[in-house]
Amino acid sequence: MKAPRAPLWVWLVASLVLLFLVFPIFVVIPISFSAANYLQFPPQSLSLRWYDAYFGGRGWVPATVLSAEVACVASACATTLGTAAAFGLVRSDFPFKKAVYGALLSPLIVPSIITAIALYFLFAPLHLIDSFLGLVLAHTVLALPLVVVVVSASLRGFDAALERAAMSLGAAPWTALRRVTFPLVAPGIATGALLAFLASFDEVVVAIFLSGTDAVTLPKKIWEGVWLEITPVIAAASTVVIALTIVLFTALELMRRRSESTTGHALR
Repeated sequence: MKAPRAPLWVWLVASLVLLFLVFPIFVVIPISFSAANYLQFPPQSLSLRWYDAYFGGRGWVPATVLSAEVACVASACATTLGTAAAFGLVRSDFPFKKAVYGALLSPLIVPSIITAIALYFLFAPLHLIDSFLGLVLAHTVLALPLVVVVVSASLRGFDAALERAAMSLGAAPWTALRRVTFPLVAPGIATGALLAFLASFDEVVVAIFLSGTDAVTLPKKIWEGVWLEITPVIAAASTVVIALTIVLFTALELMRRRSESTTGHALR
């Protein structure tokens, strides 16, 4: 039975909201191809000079590489810890469970500036300012709640009877978890990992406080460019980030569809 179609006004409102969210992209990308020496929209002439400045200029590519490295490590740490925490929160009952859940989600609730100041005063005595490890730890803290929320939602939608059926047929608990549960919740885990990666890659407030002269991430580099040199190279760097985000979400969607197809065939 097909689900009823949404009313026309719902589609209209959703389309307007989507247009509002993506409209800046249609401004940033043309500016990145401008030949002018300053931000100009629409561009009067087109050129690749600002992409040449991005890839050949001092500091932009190293900042991008550092952001990607920090995001990969922070995403891996946040996904591992967040998945374990989600299993513990969804599948067990213990005292102060709600308090623990609230503590895990607090980085989503507390303003970034407060978190950044707290991390600065915590990391400064430990000599973690302007270091790769300090950025990874800070970004893991910020990305962890995203993984917990997404994986918890996947586990709540998982039919535990499938796991019990596997164990009733002789599978050990770990085997049932590895061969039944994990494949079915893998799209949720992958989504959480991707969101953690993007949250780390795009984080600027914490980077401003924890990055020095050696560990400069791309968001901080863009922020410095806005203050010191307002040139279209900022738009070129932003376009690179946009392209990376689109590629990652496309890969995630393809993986999700493949996982659903494989799961559907396995359950038939």
